[in-house]
Amino acid sequence: MLTTANVAEIAGLVGEPARAAMLLALMEGRALSAGELARAAGVAAPTASGHLGRMDAAGLLAIERQGRHRYHRLASPAVAAMLESIMAVAGQAVRRPVVRTGPRDAALRRARTCYDHLAGRIAVAVADRMIARGGLELSADGGVLTGRGEALLRAIGADPDAIRAASRGRRTWCRPCMDWSERRPHLGGAVGAALLDAYLGNGWMRRVQGSRAVTVTPAGRLALDRAFGFDPVVWDD
Repeated sequence: MLTTANVAEIAGLVGEPARAAMLLALMEGRALSAGELARAAGVAAPTASGHLGRMDAAGLLAIERQGRHRYHRLASPAVAAMLESIMAVAGQAVRRPVVRTGPRDAALRRARTCYDHLAGRIAVAVADRMIARGGLELSADGGVLTGRGEALLRAIGADPDAIRAASRGRRTWCRPCMDWSERRPHLGGAVGAALLDAYLGNGWMRRVQGSRAVTVTPAGRLALDRAFGFDPVVWDD
């Protein structure tokens, strides 16, 4: 049964700066070692191990073993959605002078991974265009693909039937995920993950090593424009 103590425990775990840094490092969707997470948080290895143990016990992390090595990842898309929502609220709460940010910040705003799906300006534009074209119905609680939406997924190489079969009973089919930089929803759930897989599999996008940023290839820009009919402002820095 959910209690205020449960909520306070999770909030306390996420609210500690070193643990927050580790969790955000895992938002890229990869599993990382304790050493890699210690470096991301700027703490010593024993300190990192203590933090990881507490987060694992609370259900925030899952451990993958490969031989003698142990790797940590976010336990579920629900944990990733919680972190993305916290970033959105934190961004609204902070009041500071506008600062011109560098190219890497611009890349993250344009397109980045949010655990297993795409976030950023392009991801929000995809959701907007699918809604405008009658391919998607999105509410605060979830989303529904129409026949047009399923046809669009097939056109870019994502089979809705296969996605539905693989995700049945294990995860949400389609849901809005509040984008921390755009302050509007992009697509999460099985549909959001399938879209990112299709973009990467088609060579339309590439992951940036050591970053959550995702770059769009020239062929990808043409293909995405054809598929979604983006406004040119989507590509502006």
